[in-house]
Amino acid sequence: MISVRPREQHEALQAARRCEQTPAFAKQYAQREGIEATISQGVRAFDMRRSRYVGTNKTHLQHVSIAAAINLVRFVAWLDGDLPAPTRVTPFQKLCSVA
Repeated sequence: MISVRPREQHEALQAARRCEQTPAFAKQYAQREGIEATISQGVRAFDMRRSRYVGTNKTHLQHVSIAAAINLVRFVAWLDGDLPAPTRVTPFQKLCSVA
């Protein structure tokens, strides 16, 4: 099925796609890569998309538990020598490289 957008929407979409090709966009997007990997891991491995509980307190407890589980899984992987791929330079790494 082919869909044809109105001219204004098509032009806005094309402008957004051109913007995605700029170095400024790449720099801004690089900041998001790290957290997106964490969210993806939470969704895929820990079913983070759905809350098992009703109420903010229990839901918060579930989120904290999932975050602890992700950290534990990553720690065990680190102990096994499975290091994550570098996705960005942290502010601390930037500070160390200046000195």
